[in-house]
Amino acid sequence: MLSYQHGFHAGNRADVLKHAVLHAILGAVAKESPNTLYVETHSGRGRYNLDGEQATKGGEAVDGVLSLLADGAPKPVQPWLELVKERGRADYPGSPALAQQILPASSRMIFFEKHPTENRELVKALESDPRLQVKHADGYSGALKLSPRSNERMVCFVDPSYETSRDIDALALWTPRALKRWPKGMLVLWLPLFKDGREIEFGEYLTELDDCFVAGARWPMDPLDEGALEGSAIVAYRAPAKAREASLNIANALQSWWAR
Repeated sequence: MLSYQHGFHAGNRADVLKHAVLHAILGAVAKESPNTLYVETHSGRGRYNLDGEQATKGGEAVDGVLSLLADGAPKPVQPWLELVKERGRADYPGSPALAQQILPASSRMIFFEKHPTENRELVKALESDPRLQVKHADGYSGALKLSPRSNERMVCFVDPSYETSRDIDALALWTPRALKRWPKGMLVLWLPLFKDGREIEFGEYLTELDDCFVAGARWPMDPLDEGALEGSAIVAYRAPAKAREASLNIANALQSWWAR
């Protein structure tokens, strides 16, 4: 879908779980594998202004990252939150900006973004970093054409919009192909958790494909809230052991925080 723009949801609770866990995973990868090929299939615009028109329209960051910044965040989340504080509310880092900051100089990064406006903003956001390329193309087909060099570790992050059931169907078909395409590669998927549980069967299917962990958290829902989302999860295949431990600690801490 080319209508989705993440700026309207930047910094919300789903983002908090996603970005805090990705921060932990990339930190562990950076320590173990200085030569990394990092790929994103759905990159968005890379950086977001939480005081800008899109973010303030829905005000979703208020219950997300802004509440953590204002009210003593749980310890497992603090490493990611320190990076957010350094950048400030006008430069909230999406996943491309996190990777750009965390991964070492010897890494390569390739970001796919099909939405024309988001792609233009992504190019501007990442500036002239010689380590990376931004491609205006379909991320699923584009990523599968890539291969790591002999000394590189492959890491691919997948974060589609899930606007329709077709997004789940597409990822269900793509994931086993990607795991086979990169037999030693690491695959990280973001998964929304819905009130009606529509993702449960899909999540079970994903966990049966290969060795992985799931780090997810739900938040209490207001009975009057008409939103469909009530949680967020990361499914990570072939991740470092330290990343698994840190990610589960983050998810558990956030679920307890939101349940207060």
